[in-house]
Amino acid sequence: MRYRQLGRTGLSVSEIGYGAWGLGQGAWVGADDDSGVRALHRALDLGVTFIDTARAYGRSEGVVGRALKELPGGGDGVHVATKVGPKVHVSLENSGLDPMEVFPGSHLRESLETSLRELGRDHVDLLQLHTWEDEWTGRGDWLETVHALKREGKIRFFGISVKDHQPENVLTVLRTGVLDTVQVIYNIFEQAPSDALLPACEEYGVGVIARVALDEGALTGSIREGITFPEGDWRNWYFREDRPAQVERRVDAILADLGIGADELPSTALRFALAGQAVSTVIVGMRSLTNVERNAAISDAPPLSARESSLLAEHRWAKNFYS
Repeated sequence: MRYRQLGRTGLSVSEIGYGAWGLGQGAWVGADDDSGVRALHRALDLGVTFIDTARAYGRSEGVVGRALKELPGGGDGVHVATKVGPKVHVSLENSGLDPMEVFPGSHLRESLETSLRELGRDHVDLLQLHTWEDEWTGRGDWLETVHALKREGKIRFFGISVKDHQPENVLTVLRTGVLDTVQVIYNIFEQAPSDALLPACEEYGVGVIARVALDEGALTGSIREGITFPEGDWRNWYFREDRPAQVERRVDAILADLGIGADELPSTALRFALAGQAVSTVIVGMRSLTNVERNAAISDAPPLSARESSLLAEHRWAKNFYS
């Protein structure tokens, strides 16, 4: 496993991080606490040092807390990030809401205290807002609360998880210097962050946490026309209508251009995300031991060649699966 600096924080984090949404049950059918703990333990054995979870992920924080508690030293050396969800529903479009409705300081504090109890820790390394609208910059009392939580030692660093497919909807607040990290969707299809956000993060020393590097499975080669998912699994919605067929055509084009088999696609997709400007870690959902071992090994693989990078740049897909 290789390690990178998380922006200007001074933290060294594993290139492959553990995305813990899948540990929470609910949206991902088939999760259970015991297998989640085993998968997380294996990831840590293989050198993963960064775990990303959230209040909104159901049981996820509790599973992470249990996994760390069972380790010698309680997971010393592991960096844990969590997120505060909005107090009221926020749409993917600009909501027009006041930040005091969405992220009042009292809500941040209450959410964090709950997270700390679930995680069994007295602090988290990184607290993130789970959504953001740049119109909220300089408004509300959320930033005063963030500063207070840092002074109290309950959080070390602060960041924002950017709305899906809106990488520029954080540039205003980023340029104020208050962010330590940004979390954003970045993958072969979703290359828009490279236009403005990633260069801005490098300029301001903001660490980048790349999420959805495998596009919820689209970039594993397993999404084909006619695929089905268990009842209640959110992928039934994400890959609705003719979208599996669209994915299949685009994936086949990537494989043909690179001259690789489908089994090489996940590695290629993760290496693409790791090559992103200012990217510190790529968080991957890993619920099985097989996936943990496969994904952790990517850090030891060589970087993409100039030819591969050039070819993959042509497979940008300006889709929005949420519309």
